[in-house]
Amino acid sequence: MSLSAPVWLMEAVRRAKRTKGTEMVARTQELLEELRLPTVCESARCPNRGECFSHHTATFLILGDVCTRGCAFCAVQKGKPLPVEADEPQRLAQAAFRLGLRHVVITSVTRDDLPDGGAAHYARVVETLRQYCPGVRVELLVPDFGGSGEALATVLAAGPDILAHNLETVPRLYSKVRRGADYRRSLRLLQKAKQLSPQLVTKSGLMLGLGEEATEVEAVLQDLRQLDCDMLTLGQYLSPSLHHIPVARYLKPEEFVSWGRQALDLGFKSVAAGPLVRSSYKAPIFFHNLLA
Repeated sequence: MSLSAPVWLMEAVRRAKRTKGTEMVARTQELLEELRLPTVCESARCPNRGECFSHHTATFLILGDVCTRGCAFCAVQKGKPLPVEADEPQRLAQAAFRLGLRHVVITSVTRDDLPDGGAAHYARVVETLRQYCPGVRVELLVPDFGGSGEALATVLAAGPDILAHNLETVPRLYSKVRRGADYRRSLRLLQKAKQLSPQLVTKSGLMLGLGEEATEVEAVLQDLRQLDCDMLTLGQYLSPSLHHIPVARYLKPEEFVSWGRQALDLGFKSVAAGPLVRSSYKAPIFFHNLLA
């Protein structure tokens, strides 16, 4: 039986979807449609879409909009992806230039059908962005590339500023929530990233409310800090539909405040924690917090 969302949370979602910058939202939407660029904002049904679009920002979704995995929490379409579009890096860079972005966030579907998981395409996107938008800060939210160290090295060689990979939940829930993923494999990716690029900023995120225990969350945060993970996001899981895994619990806002403080005490340099926080939520602001 699914839980009913508390009134305060529903109102927060409604506020997030409302925006004063409707003209800017429309302009951002039109540009993305013109350049045929999907975003995770829309594919994952993010409640912050209107707020981000009104500020001419979006999290670009590369390598198509069809994922080869079927995670029980995710609204992105699953199935057999289409071939990778060779001109996508140029179209994405053009969008970043026309939107005047100084901090670009890029993620992708998981492409287990590709020999390198899409790593070479990630690298081309970063390199093309550098050409079109000199000085732009590039944040990548990558899949696990099937555990391939070579694929990860290919991505890092292109020189992203921030590399994010979300653990999403606690190890006990992986088989139910993240089918096809492996907790230790994801940790190794973040560890390898620091080993290959010691100055790289690394980032991860968790969804809360899937049935995890507080001690399990604490253990995950400890695991991330042992790998010197710099940035963390913590948000409330919201089930995209009745076909996805249901919410086990809705956390109160003060619980997110507490988790945020605890994460900072553990040594994370920048933490975003709140019911509607998502992986790239106000990414430039929280990166600035890290620098400060």
